[in-house]
Amino acid sequence: MNLGLVPTKGNLILSKNTLRLSKGGYDLLDKKRTILINEMMSLIGRAEDIQSQIDQVFSDAYVALQRANISEGISRVKEISAAVPVTDNLNIRFKSVMGVEIPEIKVKDEKPELVYGFLGTTNMLDEAVEKFRKVKTLTEKLAEIETSVYRLAINIKKTQKRANALKNIIIPRYIDIVKDMTNVLEEKEREEFSRLKVIKNQKNCKKY
Repeated sequence: MNLGLVPTKGNLILSKNTLRLSKGGYDLLDKKRTILINEMMSLIGRAEDIQSQIDQVFSDAYVALQRANISEGISRVKEISAAVPVTDNLNIRFKSVMGVEIPEIKVKDEKPELVYGFLGTTNMLDEAVEKFRKVKTLTEKLAEIETSVYRLAINIKKTQKRANALKNIIIPRYIDIVKDMTNVLEEKEREEFSRLKVIKNQKNCKKY
């Protein structure tokens, strides 16, 4: 028994309350961990699907780029690519999953801006541009999912650690405290009962 706790009825009640709260806390952490794991596994499945799409789209995009280089010339394609503006049409919001903030990327619906004219270019360049737009969209989605998986994994680890501390340390400790304190108080009650019985018998003997 924890020697810092005097075996009194008040401390016994406090210890039982702590034990009950610890068990409740463990149940909540266990449910949280399960929900986070399910969410993470769902995202991993989506990430694998997107990754397979990216592999194919990247392959198609580089083939299209090679064709554009051949039809337009490498220097011309580089000149056009340098004129492409930095993307600023992304909105990042966060949603909470059991207290874990994970990102959601929303792309503003904007008409793609062409940085070159149709005159003097071929459809090979148009095809390369369209393919790389798809790469960009899938990459944005994959970044969102991978960031979410990373945050969920960190919180699952923290939740697991807290749940283990309750299950393996706190709860067993207070089970022992409650048990030992109950035994001590019951023994005191038996001793008190025996003492009162002796006193009563002594009084009865004096009457006679």
